[in-house]
Amino acid sequence: MNDATLVYDDDCGFCTWSADWIVERSDLELVGFSELSPELRERLPDDYEECAHLVTDEEVYSCGESVEQALLRSEYADELRPLYDFARHFEEYPDFRERAYRWGADNRDKLGKVVSKTPPARNDD
Repeated sequence: MNDATLVYDDDCGFCTWSADWIVERSDLELVGFSELSPELRERLPDDYEECAHLVTDEEVYSCGESVEQALLRSEYADELRPLYDFARHFEEYPDFRERAYRWGADNRDKLGKVVSKTPPARNDD
């Protein structure tokens, strides 16, 4: 496993575009749900298909926190870190972050009409 692995729904065009966008701007490894190794799957929560996850050697970040952590590992980290450092002092921030993530997840069909990428071909042997 790389320093960190972004795990995402590789059956979703918007999710594929989003994951590729982040990975192109970072050193993250990218693994779709359909490509999970048994070892990586074991580290994820039971309901792992509900959202994206960022897996490091020490932690598993899920949903909005996974996107936050992925962006903080991207080429935009220097610009985003002060915003994150400011926001995390508000007790409402984690709820806001997760609600924003859930809105995107719940509207990915609409968002996919704006930005999308063909999901990788599955090897369903």
